[in-house]
Amino acid sequence: MTAMDPNSDKEAVTSVKETTVSPSESLELDAAWTYLNEHRDTSAAVNLEAVNLSLLRRKIDWHIVPLMFLCYTLQFLDKYAAVMGLPADLHLKGNEFSNIATFLFVGLLCFEVPNVYLLQRLPSAKWLGANVTLWGIATACGAAAHSYRTILVSRVFLGIFEATIGPSLMLISSQWYTKSEAAPRFSFWYLGLGVGQIIGGLVSFGFQHVVPSEGRLAGWRIMFVVLGVITVVVGLAVILMLPDTPMKAKWLSEREKVALLKHVSVNQTGIENTKKGFKWKEVVEAVMDMQVWLLLLSVVLLSVSSGVVTTYSATLIRNLGYAPKKAALMNTPSGAVSIFFTLLVGYGIRTQSHRWAWIIACIIPAILGGALMSFLPTTNRSGILAGIYLVNAVVAPLPIFYNWTVSNIAGTTKRAFAAAIISGSFSLGNIIGPQTFKAKDAPEYRPAKIAVMATQAGCAVTTFALFLWYVWRNKTRDAAEKVRKGDGGEGAEVGEIGEKEAWSGLTDWENKKFRYVY
Repeated sequence: MTAMDPNSDKEAVTSVKETTVSPSESLELDAAWTYLNEHRDTSAAVNLEAVNLSLLRRKIDWHIVPLMFLCYTLQFLDKYAAVMGLPADLHLKGNEFSNIATFLFVGLLCFEVPNVYLLQRLPSAKWLGANVTLWGIATACGAAAHSYRTILVSRVFLGIFEATIGPSLMLISSQWYTKSEAAPRFSFWYLGLGVGQIIGGLVSFGFQHVVPSEGRLAGWRIMFVVLGVITVVVGLAVILMLPDTPMKAKWLSEREKVALLKHVSVNQTGIENTKKGFKWKEVVEAVMDMQVWLLLLSVVLLSVSSGVVTTYSATLIRNLGYAPKKAALMNTPSGAVSIFFTLLVGYGIRTQSHRWAWIIACIIPAILGGALMSFLPTTNRSGILAGIYLVNAVVAPLPIFYNWTVSNIAGTTKRAFAAAIISGSFSLGNIIGPQTFKAKDAPEYRPAKIAVMATQAGCAVTTFALFLWYVWRNKTRDAAEKVRKGDGGEGAEVGEIGEKEAWSGLTDWENKKFRYVY
């Protein structure tokens, strides 16, 4: 059985004790426990040391990660309409384009509230696929916008349907992997942001060659229709091909399912429990939990910069004097920077742990990029371009914060609530970010660029505070465990995890054997 030392995040061999429970207790336990209990003969016969976990992981990777990657990539492909003539065609004035960027995330943030309940009650993959499909329809409908008000309504609906993407991907990813295994997988589907920037720039460049004429739509309208259709196809593929839980994966044998569930049971965060019901006390616990607030604040601060990067990087390049077509192409290196740092931290955490250190390591070059953007004269186009590209390092820590959320927060309702509000805090940062770009500050947008640096520095501080909090909590629990064992001495070790505890659905506060990774 694999388990993890919370300090090193490395995997070691230990065991999860099999236990029996009463029928009333079984209602509180995770669906994974029910599956294992129904397959006791297979479970007893499966020796994890004899199972090739590398091959099993690879099989899972090829079946679920590409679909999650496609979902996240498509979120960023329609952000290039600003350099394709949308503002001019719709006669936008002043801060109206900033408002359009903002209200997408307003819709997203508002729908996170009902999303908390729906994530717990509905099959996760089906719910994800349905929302991707509807979001594709909303994207295509954006092509029909003819005024500021109509494009605003289109973007609000787009935000509503995008609201479930982040938290759904977080919860689905955590079902299939241990905490250290999940880090590179989170990073891989999050590569969709960088890939979306590259493909979006190329798609934008291509559609800008469409010359509007009688009977022919403008390039940005055609782009919305094409991307909408592709998104609908991906949404339907998610519904048909992505299992809601490992227990429902038709491409896994019974033996593989049992091995996987025993392998990931050390997470102590569960797979699925729709019988347990929505528990308000777990929501209250989450609201009172310092780690939730530190995670939320960190993601908000980081997302202010991320919102600027994803929404305005092409605009900033265009304001250096480049033609719209060239500006779209010249934004593609931003995606390459994002991909590099995202892969670096994902695999770095898998081998070395230290999530907090990898996050700060990405923030430093991003702050440097913000300084180059802010303080170099506009005549130094190469230096400013380098700054715009470097700022994209700031997007890499976001999947790590997402991974932290589902790794360190347990309890069915508490975890769904935390995933939704942490994902929602990304939206809050993206609401603030575009609003720092005021029309009166064009073309340099100096206040917005300074805000990028300040919020990143703040995120580095809150990340280090989160690290210290986790260290303190683990040491406190280790000390309490020694006292509970009755010897209080140096030789006492943390107790063995029982099967009931592994699938109990207890929150990280209630489960005293739960240890936080950092």
